[in-house]
Amino acid sequence: MTSSRDYIEIVDANTHNLQHVNLKIPKHKISVFTGVSGSGKSSLVFSTLAAESQRQVHKTYSTYIQQLLPKYDHPELTRIKNLPFSIVVDQKPITGNIRSTVGTYSEIYTGLRLLFSRLAQPFIGYSMAYSFNNLQGMCNYCQGTGRSQKIILSQLLAKNKSLNQGAINFPTFQPGGWRLSRYTESGFFNSDLPLKDWSDEKLTLFLYGKEQRPPHPSKNWHQTAKYLGLIPRIEESFLNNEAQKYQTEINRITTIEECPYCHGTRVNQKVLSAKINKLNIADCGNLDLNDLKTWLEQITFQKVQPIITELLVKIKTLLNVGLGYLNLNRNTNTLSGGEGQRLKLASYLNSSLSDVLYIFDEPSTGLHSHDLRGIKRIFYKLRDQGNTVVIVDHDPEMIKIADQIFNLGEAAGSKGGNLTYRGDLTGLLASNTITGKFLRNPGSLTPITKQRLFLDFFELVNVSQHSIKNVSVRFPKKALTVITGVAGSGKSTLVNLFKQQFSQTVTLDQKAIHRTPRSNILTYLDLFDGLRKTFAKATGENVSLFSFNGQGACPKCKGKGIIKLDLAYMSDTYEVCEACQGTRYSAKALKLKYHDYNIAEILDMSVAKAEQIFRGKLQPALKKLGQVNLDYLKLGQSLDTFSGGELQRLKLAKVLIQGTSKTLILDEPTSGLHEANVQSLIDLLTSLIENHGLTIIVIEHNLRLMGQADWLIDLGPAAGLNGGQVQFQGYPVDLVKQNRTFTAKAMRKYFKVED
Repeated sequence: MTSSRDYIEIVDANTHNLQHVNLKIPKHKISVFTGVSGSGKSSLVFSTLAAESQRQVHKTYSTYIQQLLPKYDHPELTRIKNLPFSIVVDQKPITGNIRSTVGTYSEIYTGLRLLFSRLAQPFIGYSMAYSFNNLQGMCNYCQGTGRSQKIILSQLLAKNKSLNQGAINFPTFQPGGWRLSRYTESGFFNSDLPLKDWSDEKLTLFLYGKEQRPPHPSKNWHQTAKYLGLIPRIEESFLNNEAQKYQTEINRITTIEECPYCHGTRVNQKVLSAKINKLNIADCGNLDLNDLKTWLEQITFQKVQPIITELLVKIKTLLNVGLGYLNLNRNTNTLSGGEGQRLKLASYLNSSLSDVLYIFDEPSTGLHSHDLRGIKRIFYKLRDQGNTVVIVDHDPEMIKIADQIFNLGEAAGSKGGNLTYRGDLTGLLASNTITGKFLRNPGSLTPITKQRLFLDFFELVNVSQHSIKNVSVRFPKKALTVITGVAGSGKSTLVNLFKQQFSQTVTLDQKAIHRTPRSNILTYLDLFDGLRKTFAKATGENVSLFSFNGQGACPKCKGKGIIKLDLAYMSDTYEVCEACQGTRYSAKALKLKYHDYNIAEILDMSVAKAEQIFRGKLQPALKKLGQVNLDYLKLGQSLDTFSGGELQRLKLAKVLIQGTSKTLILDEPTSGLHEANVQSLIDLLTSLIENHGLTIIVIEHNLRLMGQADWLIDLGPAAGLNGGQVQFQGYPVDLVKQNRTFTAKAMRKYFKVED
């Protein structure tokens, strides 16, 4: 028998575009929220449910601690009841720096360090002695990074020039730079003689000379200064100390190589000497997780069994989500989106917490249908441990695992924000919702009769990189090609090889757009200046008067639209600026109009309406926004309120507006898109090919898109070292007929192809 406490109850949610939504989310169940992009899912789940949970938790901390924590706006709602502590797992990729590895992120390497400190011979010290992030364990040469930067002399020096003519191509070593005087005034060299005419002895002294006092410097030489060769001086002054300041210049003159001392292991020789069953800790880090599991199971010493047990639990969790091919030494910033997503999700399975609200944002992103099996097991286990799982997703496979489905819509923006369905999958499939309609109709598999004959191709012949070895592949021109395969199979690597050979390609990747409350559609597309100039020309005023970051800013809120109330010992509170009513503009700016609208009213206008008003450069750009289905958004809407799908389409609009390339690569463009939006994207890409002659290459797992592609390239058969092979290239229908690969089997199931 259920009670009111078996549900999280939300009453009258009105955040962003939500239309006074009421609902009950069942506890200890899996709930999936779906609906077209922009329909209000994020507003309900993240800006209301997650924000209020986090906000309530933060209130329990001291005021000082609250100032250090992220700030959450008070969602607009009447009441929320029975709200548990929440953990939000977003789409942000695992980035990390060069010291962040699969081993450190999963904490498996921490357990290995403890194991080696207890069992390895010879004994070299305790756990920290095995850490490449600690002075005791790291390689002294590379400081535990496993790599070194080598200066490329051909990039650093122009040997046809003399020192006084600027032979050193690096900041502060140019004529007039103070560091150049360390060489021109040393008395060692003829500073007017081109480097190509120097003797080998002089070049060696110039490049690699040890620290010394010059015996015969010029009168301009500083008395306390010492001479040091150019290479060690750059390494000491720039590569180690000022790397961030001169990063662009450093990247130009250097190449990354494996550390010659530790050979990429990151640790010193003392650490490498300590072994268990003939392996040192670096050897363990290079084993894939399947082999590491086998090695650990062979250790039978009773005193370390608790450590072994803990390590095996963590490793088996990663194996369950299909990451057995990874090794602990793999840098997290080299993982694909799908790999990073699974590594992040797997970390929650090892938690002993229960009665927690787990909120997941698009967990299917970057994952092949085959990979989703492990992800689904994570959600089932979290639920069975007594937790409440809430998922925002569009993937049909994810929707199917729900105990309860909530559909928002029916359209986007102001036309959405309503709860249009709640119930089970059977009811959703029978419903009149857009989600139900598109789940019933999975799209089409392009039949043989509609296959285009391709005669012109981009070709890669016998290319190799990472797991891809001697692969040859063809991409038809003026066509839609989809590269697919399980996560980690080599899709991104293949695209990188394509870009290296065909450099005029434009790429739309998954990197986030830099978003602030002051950034909007117009600023991102470089159209705001054009709008302000239009107002200036129409009114005869200065352009700056129409900027809320400049002369036109409201003097009270400084162009922010809100006022921060400093309540001393209490947490910060914000309210809409009374002077400008949140428009951000001064009274003078708001009085000036173009076509009977002031600048704030234009920014509050939808793209579709603005397109009807503006001519010149603005209209074609606004039309492109309509082509990517963003015409419902307001011109001044802050980018930090956009969904992932909206941001992806905004990137595409920018490329279309710039029109700089005929070859376009899209990385997971269906991320954050409802199946209805996916079909609109397919129609858009098809029209761009037909009307603009573009060649479009897509890394993708969405089966609807794959079925309607002109050409498929399927990589595999599995991931990592077991991937990197072209399993198939050709028409989608032919791949389905072969029925050999994971992709073919997923497509047969999706399109209900009978044997």
